[in-house]
Amino acid sequence: MENGIDWEEVYKAQSEEELRSMKLWLFQENTRLQNERSELENMQDKFIKERVRFRDEMDTLSRKMVMEQKRLREENLFFDKKLAILQDGFRKLEEDRKHFEQEKRALEQNRKPQSAQLPGSGEDIAGILFRSAGNPLTLRKRYRDLLKIFHPDNYCGDAELMQYINREFQRRKEE
Repeated sequence: MENGIDWEEVYKAQSEEELRSMKLWLFQENTRLQNERSELENMQDKFIKERVRFRDEMDTLSRKMVMEQKRLREENLFFDKKLAILQDGFRKLEEDRKHFEQEKRALEQNRKPQSAQLPGSGEDIAGILFRSAGNPLTLRKRYRDLLKIFHPDNYCGDAELMQYINREFQRRKEE
């Protein structure tokens, strides 16, 4: 039996009617097989097209993923560089702060002992500063000059010495 056809039956057919019915059946079967073959070929073509489209989509997604990974790596590198710059800046700020604190302490130490480094008490120093001021006009000018130099708001000012200068000025003004 080849292709579902029993050829012995065809040979044994006794009438033309049987041959015609077999011929009709063969024709219908042949048509059906051609239709199925055509459908299979169409399905095969669709499958191949779908497979190609799927590969294209996968390639596209793969490229996008590679690009995204590259972008993320670059962003991470950029972030690391920014972080390093910030850390370096904070380190420098800390060094500058420590240096500033040292300078501040040194200036404070230099400011206070100035009056103590001078010989004698504050009254003796104030007296020495007003020694050559003999008349009231000279006395006021000297007081203003000393005020400009030793006022506590000045960079090298000294509040304690300024108090002695004020007392000496008042004492000499009253004389």
